[in-house]
Amino acid sequence: MAHSLNKSSAATGTSGANQPQLDTEEVWQARADLAACFRMAARHGLEEGICNHFSALVPGYDDLFIVNPYGYAFRELTASKLLICDFHGNVVSGEGEPEATAFYIHARIHARVPRARVAFHTHMPYATALSMTEGEPLIFAGQTALKFYGRTAYDRDYNGLALDEREGDRIANAIGDADIVFMKHHGVMVLAPNIAEAWDDLYYLERACQVQTLALSTGRQVLPVDPDIAEAAYRQMREGDPESARLHLEAIKRMLDAEEPQYRD
Repeated sequence: MAHSLNKSSAATGTSGANQPQLDTEEVWQARADLAACFRMAARHGLEEGICNHFSALVPGYDDLFIVNPYGYAFRELTASKLLICDFHGNVVSGEGEPEATAFYIHARIHARVPRARVAFHTHMPYATALSMTEGEPLIFAGQTALKFYGRTAYDRDYNGLALDEREGDRIANAIGDADIVFMKHHGVMVLAPNIAEAWDDLYYLERACQVQTLALSTGRQVLPVDPDIAEAAYRQMREGDPESARLHLEAIKRMLDAEEPQYRD
């Protein structure tokens, strides 16, 4: 299902005349944090083979992004294995190349939605299952779901694999002000200002979708929370989200440091 990037179909060129400084401590920390997210996502079964992708803009740059290389499962990834690419399809750091849909979706989202400094795309099972059903995917009935109240968009126009810029642009246009994008028949995209908040949203989104799927499986009506209460609960959660997300990422790194510290290599 994954496709190697056809460099002849991507524009050529460099992202600027100045050579980027990619060996800083801040850049390496971003690589390590992203590698930790890949490893923990694999533990939770949020990935699908070698087909899903996480990306983050390089600290200090608006036209370079870190992304996983083609051909690796999430549980194999380390900080040094991650690539740094520009928006033209050039790999400016690392060995290998991005998977084609990773480039055409992530590069276009980072280019066209500047607030999306981090983009996590998965086919995680419960969220993807809800993207395949009629109606809006997420019912704001469980407390965890309220974290995403008013933050979701639904890209209803599935057109097959994203193997050129047109599909990436169409997805970017569907985002609007949302942080969470359910992609019809496909999966989900989580957008965030930093890696910690992307991880936090990805994890809790799948938990919310899992609980909703279980509730629907009872055959009984799922009752949404009153909109006024849902809005108030959302605001309560969002007020503490940045710090909670930071602590969540630190927690998964402590677990990985104890059990599989090679993610930092």
